[in-house]
Amino acid sequence: MSKYSNLNPYRHGLSLIYHRMKWDIKPEAWRSRKKLKELKNHHRSKKAVILCNGPSLNKTDFSLLEDVYTFGLNKINLLFDRTSYRPSYIVSVNKLVIEQNADFFNSTEIPLFLDSKGAQFVDKKESITFLHSTGYRGFANDCSISIDQGHTVTYVALQLAFHMGFSEVALIGCDHNFATKGPANKTVVSGESDPNHFDPNYFSGGQKWQLPDLFESEISYKMANDAYEADNRQIFNATEGSELKIFPEKSLDDFLNH
Repeated sequence: MSKYSNLNPYRHGLSLIYHRMKWDIKPEAWRSRKKLKELKNHHRSKKAVILCNGPSLNKTDFSLLEDVYTFGLNKINLLFDRTSYRPSYIVSVNKLVIEQNADFFNSTEIPLFLDSKGAQFVDKKESITFLHSTGYRGFANDCSISIDQGHTVTYVALQLAFHMGFSEVALIGCDHNFATKGPANKTVVSGESDPNHFDPNYFSGGQKWQLPDLFESEISYKMANDAYEADNRQIFNATEGSELKIFPEKSLDDFLNH
């Protein structure tokens, strides 16, 4: 739920305008917007794979992705000591995650797309592009102005993939099922080990994280699917055993080779 949802529509609009202008006057906003405009349709008609963070990601044959454009999400770097695979881009928009993973974000040269509110935790450098998140629901065909976080970073990656012109996108590691249960969006403290993600250290040792909102994320996925189909593009779910049924299913091998 948006932090502005308890405001009346007039005050809601004023709050959004204020925060939009507050970001727009910063040099990083102008630099990031220029980079996003340069990336518009840069990968037209190509395929991309988005690596989500569910436990099923561990079943992936990463050698299949060597010559494929890919988006890693959040703490995908926890995978790096197990494989030589590296994503083309990394996307992270949750403030808690950006703060927790700031050391990696500051050291890597992999192109990053981070929410503008995370700018306080990372160094300003050419490989980082900041995204402005709006308080309104919607699918951003052009990410150079604002994006909707849509209750899941996967939705942001789908907007970026559309912006860049990819015609077909596949999700892997999108289990859409969490062992930890509780109220959607509630901030909780992790235990010693994380059963919900591909690495037991993803959220562990007392780190704060927000419980998923599977219902709202499905609404976002439906909007993404509609946007892609309206432009004769397609999203596939290549996740083995996924509980997300909005996108047509296809194995990763079939997606890459057909």
